[in-house]
Amino acid sequence: MSRTVPPIVAAYPSGRPRRLRRTPGLRALVAETVLTPADLIWPIFVTDVPGADVEVASMPGVRRLTVEGAVRAAERAAELAIPALCLFPFTDPARRTEACAEAWDPENITNRAIRAIKAAVPEVMVMTDIALDPYNINGHDGLVRDGVIVNDETVEALVRMALAQADAGADILGPSDMMDGRIGAMRAALEAAGHKEVAILSYAAKFASGFYGPFRDAVGASGRLVGDKKTYQIDPGNAEEALRAVARDLAEGADMVMVKPGMPYLDICRQVKDGFRVPVFAYQVSGEYAMLEGAIRNGWLDRKVVAETLVGFKRAGCDGVLTYYAPEVAEALRG
Repeated sequence: MSRTVPPIVAAYPSGRPRRLRRTPGLRALVAETVLTPADLIWPIFVTDVPGADVEVASMPGVRRLTVEGAVRAAERAAELAIPALCLFPFTDPARRTEACAEAWDPENITNRAIRAIKAAVPEVMVMTDIALDPYNINGHDGLVRDGVIVNDETVEALVRMALAQADAGADILGPSDMMDGRIGAMRAALEAAGHKEVAILSYAAKFASGFYGPFRDAVGASGRLVGDKKTYQIDPGNAEEALRAVARDLAEGADMVMVKPGMPYLDICRQVKDGFRVPVFAYQVSGEYAMLEGAIRNGWLDRKVVAETLVGFKRAGCDGVLTYYAPEVAEALRG
């Protein structure tokens, strides 16, 4: 559905749009897009590797957290009315293999963090990431056979990973792998295992972007990736393909869909919202964060631009945003 300018607009001087911009109260009264803490999901990095719970060099201000640190983050989220955290693991390199069995180990760092957070702060939802790259010795989201990322074997592995996370208490599963058929397979397995209430927020339109570099530093995948991810992530120029991917995931049982990255793909967010009328999220990814934070720390931009970018996501049709700025913005909104 297209948005059009209303056909009746009074001419000046009867029409003076500045009347409604005169005071903060008037501006708030007629605001079309409002950002609240309930619109935010806070991505955090968790680790059990000794000494790895440090600031990520390419993401100033973002630290990897221990399980105890993740619980404290959840407590802060509850205080700030942020409804959900999304967990990403930094795995011990010694436990990364071609088979990726660590991904569905009930005692891996993600599953232990899920249980700890839900025990301590049950009202905060826990979202997880489903992809093999943090556990894969070659940095890919899927299993690699003779240099090829194999689809169907990967889907089987991802289903095992999804069930382990659901067993641990995850509220929302976030398949970010972009393998064909994975949503349907996960939904069927969750239903069969009694996890009917676990939601799937599918990374349905995930593009083969250059904005993911700092994230790979954070999860320890930088330097491990062999080749690229263009055989499973979407070409940045392909909007119609992205819409087909969204339609497929919804048909297979996704409850919500995501566009990733965020700011360069706001047109896709709007098309998805207008075309499907389902809950739509975007991920303000690590490269977007690093770009903004670098400019802010150098004094080139005022920190107020962060909230402006998030309002832009909502105006483009997003129901929520995954952003590393979640606690900072929620604190500012509370103030």
